[in-house]
Amino acid sequence: MQDKKTPSPTAYKQSNVMTNILFGSRWLQLPLYLGLIVAQAVYVFFFGVELVHLVAKANQLVEADIMLIVLGLIDVVMISNLLIMVIVGGYETFVSRLNLAGHPDEPDWLSHVNANLLKVKLATAIIGISSIHLLKTFINAENLSDKVLIWQTIIHMTFVLSAVAIAYIDKLMSHNNDQH
Repeated sequence: MQDKKTPSPTAYKQSNVMTNILFGSRWLQLPLYLGLIVAQAVYVFFFGVELVHLVAKANQLVEADIMLIVLGLIDVVMISNLLIMVIVGGYETFVSRLNLAGHPDEPDWLSHVNANLLKVKLATAIIGISSIHLLKTFINAENLSDKVLIWQTIIHMTFVLSAVAIAYIDKLMSHNNDQH
């Protein structure tokens, strides 16, 4: 006679198959991360085009134009950094371990990455990108309407408040986890 708490061999096999399907489904994210790598390559190309433009036209540009182009280059670098965080951190967190322990190029943050830390880092990166856009807007303010300036500032402050909220929630959650 079989105990009611012990699953039958058939039920165990069905449960094991379902577990394997559910756990294996994380690999469906792989094409998404590969697509982000392609997007990063596009940003590298765009950076090169803008850098060539800057160098080729350097003697014809005024300081404000040079500053706007350089801020655009910084923006591309920051977006590229954001892509790396999503690609590497997301893959490590949600798909599979990268096994980089001891590798001289392993980023510091990767050894303790989790979904909450990734959210805070992404929010911080988005604020940096938004700051660059807002600075470009302020430099070019004479050519823009007050409405554009106000809305971009409101959007930037929304990003800042969202990041603060995410960090606060993460702190609350980690504090509650420490108590349990």
